[in-house]
Amino acid sequence: MTPPDRPAVLVWSSLFPSPLQPQAGIFIRERMFRVGRALRITVLSPQPWFPFQSVVRRWRPHFRLPAPMQETQLGVAVQRPRFLCPPGVLKSFDGLLMALCAWPAARRLRSQGHVDVIDAHFAYPDGYAASMVAGWLGVPCTVTLRGTEVRHAQDAALRPRLVAALARASQVFCVSDSLRRLALELGVPASKLVVVGNGVDSARFTPMDRQEARVRLGLHPAAKVLVTVGGLVERKGFHRVVECLPALIATHGRVDYLIVGSGGAEGDYSTQLRARIAELGVQANVHFLGALPPEEVRVAFAAADASVLATRNEGWANVLLESLACAVPVVATDVGGNREVVCRTELGTIVPFGEYAALLAALHDAFARQWDRDAIRQYAVDNDWSSRIPLLVDTFRRLAGAATSADDGERASHG
Repeated sequence: MTPPDRPAVLVWSSLFPSPLQPQAGIFIRERMFRVGRALRITVLSPQPWFPFQSVVRRWRPHFRLPAPMQETQLGVAVQRPRFLCPPGVLKSFDGLLMALCAWPAARRLRSQGHVDVIDAHFAYPDGYAASMVAGWLGVPCTVTLRGTEVRHAQDAALRPRLVAALARASQVFCVSDSLRRLALELGVPASKLVVVGNGVDSARFTPMDRQEARVRLGLHPAAKVLVTVGGLVERKGFHRVVECLPALIATHGRVDYLIVGSGGAEGDYSTQLRARIAELGVQANVHFLGALPPEEVRVAFAAADASVLATRNEGWANVLLESLACAVPVVATDVGGNREVVCRTELGTIVPFGEYAALLAALHDAFARQWDRDAIRQYAVDNDWSSRIPLLVDTFRRLAGAATSADDGERASHG
């Protein structure tokens, strides 16, 4: 029998780090591996599959990179069952197919005592599939909304599946209040919703000397420097920052823009981005650093005067808190939970999405202002992961305990 204070949580997410994609879903691992210090966790990461996807990778190298069916990460077992998923079509069936294909693995884990609660990340297809399997297993399920739900809620075919997933969930976590409001619009009772934003590892992301960081990256000590960290996809808005560079250079002289990230499951925008950089003649000012481990991301942040995220859509962007933890102010678009992260003017500037003039003005201001770096750092420390985890742990314990009590009562009634 599962100890009442250490129930077994099955973390369900198709987006999870793997050897070929070590940064994919890293925010989920950061959160749930910390939960795993108090509870027992196993990861189930269903992977989309169809017979010819290796052929697709010949012209889309980052398409569905293969991951091991089973592995252990920091002592936690990770299983990756495949589910049938033709690319670009029949998306309304992804949730059902994920549930059916992951069911044998989930049932086996349940029989082995590894599932008292299922914790799913992203409402569709993961939350839809996980909540279905949880019903079959007779265990509670939580679903975390992370930002893709905004787009799915606008899709006539997928919106009913969002509603179904959230209706079946015992608890719905939202990484931002904007997503909580979306869930209310989808009919989820307020009593079932709780906002738990992403946190930051403030011991890993710390300030360092700016000139030392610039020497390590080969940057001019007197340059103005911007940095964006994120997957190299159109949505993240690297091109919007690039388009501001000529005007910034005209005013400030030497301006360098650091791009930290690479293509992935969502696509690879680097070819289009490099073409735009060439059109604007700023090749010497833009530096592609690729995907970096956290200790090197810290160096990129430290070298910058400001970080910028001109994104089109976000739930709660961890990179904003990581920048602030390095005492670097932020310029970000007013989408998703960005305003909730950069909630005070001493932390940075929030600008309307798609307004070039506003973004440019904010970047000029970021270079000109004298920032209170200690206050920026302290805000991030106050939002360390350690401030988020106790609520999650208590919720999983409560749900597992309620389920156990219900099972005991049902057994007693059947005498």
